[in-house]
Amino acid sequence: MDTVAIRAEGLEKRFGGTPALTGVDLAVEAGELVALLGPSGSGKTTLLRIVAGLERPTAGHVYFGGEDATFVPVQARRVGFVFQSYALFRHLDVGENVAYGLRVRPRHLRPSRADIRRRVSDLLDLVQLSGLDRRFPSQLSGGQRQRVALARALAVDPKVLLLDEPFGALDAKVRRDLRRWLRDLHDRTGHTTLFVTHDQDEALELSDRVAILNQGRIEQIGTPDEVYDRPASGFVAGFIGEAVRLPVDVADGIVTIGPHTLRNHTSSLSGPAALYVRPRDLVPADPHGGVPTRVAGVRRAGPARRAELLLADGLPTIEIELPADLTVARGEILHVQFRTLRLFPA
Repeated sequence: MDTVAIRAEGLEKRFGGTPALTGVDLAVEAGELVALLGPSGSGKTTLLRIVAGLERPTAGHVYFGGEDATFVPVQARRVGFVFQSYALFRHLDVGENVAYGLRVRPRHLRPSRADIRRRVSDLLDLVQLSGLDRRFPSQLSGGQRQRVALARALAVDPKVLLLDEPFGALDAKVRRDLRRWLRDLHDRTGHTTLFVTHDQDEALELSDRVAILNQGRIEQIGTPDEVYDRPASGFVAGFIGEAVRLPVDVADGIVTIGPHTLRNHTSSLSGPAALYVRPRDLVPADPHGGVPTRVAGVRRAGPARRAELLLADGLPTIEIELPADLTVARGEILHVQFRTLRLFPA
């Protein structure tokens, strides 16, 4: 397999007068799996389509390995593309869907029929769909259809594998199962993979690195641990990890939140700032050493129980994950400590 690195330099894209990408630089190492994560309209799908050759950039270049691929036609890029909607041919069975990209090659590049059959069989075995080659897409589950789509993308032996919200149309359990399966498949095949998702859990679980986009720019790129634990900007801090933004004031190492103060902080910030608080940033505290909050509600969040806390009137509520042995009720006072102070300029 001829896998290559992807490099984007100074990419810009405008649709009419509207910028979709502005000065985007991105390097994906050969064999790496990188997620493009961001809110709707951040430019992640546009970036993926430019790498695929489905869109032309207004400015900038895309390189595959050492080759400038910016103006190489999509058919010549050897890119495997998987869409959210599967894009399978309904009138073709599974085997013919997987073989399609090989059968439509020019005659001098087309494998023999025996080689195509062998390739299809190997790929269906790889994606755990052996024996289903004569079924039609309508006879498959959503998860099976997405595996067929991935097998079809792999059939052409792509240099680069591109996935656009590949699990977005599936229910939560199937999505979780396919995430683990895709990571295992990637480790076995070693394709250079770039995928778009709006699901933070998906990006953090699957990828070697995550590129977080906002308004057509990359705010931060790093490992899942880096973007989660050490956000580079207020946007990333607020976007990752269910954070709530609180307006604060910082002076002489003291953070003021409404009527409360948090001491012994070493931030170099001074003046108005934003504090981003995640549920796990807080722990219950002794009344003499914690910040008093009023419980606005208690709810179940998956396996955890969370309490919504009000620090002061006019401030948004924040959440805390409650220990299993702690019971609180709406209206009670709960003292908390901040384990982490994630501060950025206002």
